[in-house]
Amino acid sequence: MPRRNDQPKLSREELKKSLGKGSTVWRLFAFILKNYKIRFFLVLVCIVVSSLTSLVSSLFTKTLIDDFITPLSMSAVPDYAPLARELVRLAAVLVTGIIASYSYNLIMIFVGQGTMLKLRENLFKHMETLPLGYFDSHTNGEVMSLYTNDVDTLRQVIGKTLPSLFQSVVTLVATFTSMVVLSLPLTLVSIVMASLTVLVTTNLGKLSKKYFTQRQKNLGIVNGFIEEMGSGERVVKVYCHEEKAMDDFETINENLRQSVFNANKVGNIVMPVNNNIANLGYVLIAIVGATIALSGKTSSLLCGLNGSVLTLGTLVAFLTLHKNFTRPVQQISNEINSIAMASAGTDRVYAMLDEPSEVDNGNVTLVNINVSNADSLNISEERTGKWAWKDGDRLVPLEGLVSLKDVDFSYVPEKQVLYDITLTAYPGQKIAFVGGTGAGKTTITNLINRFYEIQDGTITYDGFDIRNISKESLRRSLGIVLQETKLFSVSVLENIRYGRLDATDEECIEAAKLVHADSFITRLAQGYNTVLAADGGNLSQGERQLIAIARAAVANPPVLILDEATSSIDTRTEKLIQQGMDSLMKGRTTFVIAHRLSTVQNANYIMVMDKGRIIERGRHDELLAQKGKYYELFTGNQITA
Repeated sequence: MPRRNDQPKLSREELKKSLGKGSTVWRLFAFILKNYKIRFFLVLVCIVVSSLTSLVSSLFTKTLIDDFITPLSMSAVPDYAPLARELVRLAAVLVTGIIASYSYNLIMIFVGQGTMLKLRENLFKHMETLPLGYFDSHTNGEVMSLYTNDVDTLRQVIGKTLPSLFQSVVTLVATFTSMVVLSLPLTLVSIVMASLTVLVTTNLGKLSKKYFTQRQKNLGIVNGFIEEMGSGERVVKVYCHEEKAMDDFETINENLRQSVFNANKVGNIVMPVNNNIANLGYVLIAIVGATIALSGKTSSLLCGLNGSVLTLGTLVAFLTLHKNFTRPVQQISNEINSIAMASAGTDRVYAMLDEPSEVDNGNVTLVNINVSNADSLNISEERTGKWAWKDGDRLVPLEGLVSLKDVDFSYVPEKQVLYDITLTAYPGQKIAFVGGTGAGKTTITNLINRFYEIQDGTITYDGFDIRNISKESLRRSLGIVLQETKLFSVSVLENIRYGRLDATDEECIEAAKLVHADSFITRLAQGYNTVLAADGGNLSQGERQLIAIARAAVANPPVLILDEATSSIDTRTEKLIQQGMDSLMKGRTTFVIAHRLSTVQNANYIMVMDKGRIIERGRHDELLAQKGKYYELFTGNQITA
């Protein structure tokens, strides 16, 4: 197996170029629009209403000063009725704006949570289609970080930032139009100051995103390290590596702190810088506006598009509009952290979604059959225990003839693992693989399962190239007991049933009895209904392996692969299990990987492997007589030339 970081990784730019998918932010927006088109349209309507009501309240200042306050101050008998009516209308407009604002925020909360739900579902569905090579090059913590940290960063940007962006666009357009109508020179001053704000925000935003991308990466590294240390705490304590683990954690934690510090340092200076630019613009507009108003000049260049002279009410209203004009840019700058985090998180999420799925071009499928008296084959919808390969309209009985011819394989191009592997397992035969660690024994069984694709040669199954057999059918025909036992946090019964989900309770119990797991299971607190701790932590290694063997037994497959199936079981129990295993293997093609050579002495053929090659093959007695590598492994005596 390759080391996790051995496989080359594309940069984000190379990935996007090769995939041609465009910006991940736009892809996220398209994803939201696809799933919530109507709700998103309602949000846009509410945002437009909310923005326009805010604009109306700003323009009311001009009306209040020029049409009411100034005339009332000059009137001998003030009439407040018109002012009261205007205030009532303004109140109605503001209430409408409040309702619209509340509505779109509520809808966006629903859209945000729904988008996160669908993204996680898509991530998990796609993850289940990825080849094992992806998980070889990514730690469990990195994968988990995608579902938690990276997806969660989108919640803020969907629920708050996206509505703010849309509201900003509407506000900018409406406010700019109103400003041009009121005063052209003041509008130019406002544009200059807003452009300066955009320039600062853009440059700082690019820098901030770089740091936030590093932050998300370092966060995944920290999660991966914690996950590894948590699952390997027993090993840490056995070898007294607590100090080493703490030193390593301090290093990667410091890297995370530094990247977070850099990201927040840049992100946090954006708001005060832009606020000061906005305040400077406010002062400049007040000075320029007051100068124009006091000059009393009526040149068309100093007026608005409506030709009105700059009055006190117009100046006050324009100052309010200037704040409305710069506020959207400030809002974006204030949320630069969430935008940068969401952008980095989106890149990582879509980087996984863009990973190519496991290729499966097989069209040969596995079906249950009934055999009539005339030896004709008929497909059965029920499990019969008899199988056939369906190739178009042709049915070929499954016999279990597996053949490898001139197979070469490497996990990474520069390091070949297997060389010219040729062997044939006839139906019902037991083929054993022995050899030192790293000789390539497990790799051969991984290739039979098509967990990885071979570089050269062929592997056939009952005459079919396994690349023409659908992976689901291929793997359903193979019962596997892996060297690394994996149990789930459900009952013992459900863990056994994982081998065949439609198995009855009685079939699961019978399988446990067959492999002699029933005796220890019945001694558990709730027997078969005992819920296991994470990965079977409340069981011994041998007990976990027995459940894994029972899982393969209940699957009752045509072909078995046993990868060190009894490595964690004591010798006495192994002898008992061997009886059940012999019964299970009877009539089935079986591949056995074992370090205990006593368990493979009755194999039809033993393949002795060394450095990715089969160097000896034969029966137990034949290999001993050769006095070669197998003789050394079996006796412990080294043969000297």
